[in-house]
Amino acid sequence: MTLKDALEGKEYLVQRIDTDDEELNAFLFSLGCYEGQPITVVSHLKGGCVVSIKDGRYNIDNQLAEAILI
Repeated sequence: MTLKDALEGKEYLVQRIDTDDEELNAFLFSLGCYEGQPITVVSHLKGGCVVSIKDGRYNIDNQLAEAILI
C-alpha cells in the first residue's frame, strides 16, 4: 500500500521508498523518512497530503506519496 492510500490519523511504518532518484532519497532521509520509520498522514489534499514524520509536518505531492510504500 502507498502513502496515498493511507488512512488519516493512523501511524504506519515506511516499508520501502520506490524511487531511483538519489537526490530525492537524500531529501527524504533528511526529513527522517526512511525504511522502518513511523509516518502518519495528517490530511489528504487535492494535490497530495500532509504527513507527520518525527516532530515535523510536511506537505508532499501525490507522485511522492505513491513512491512511499507502507
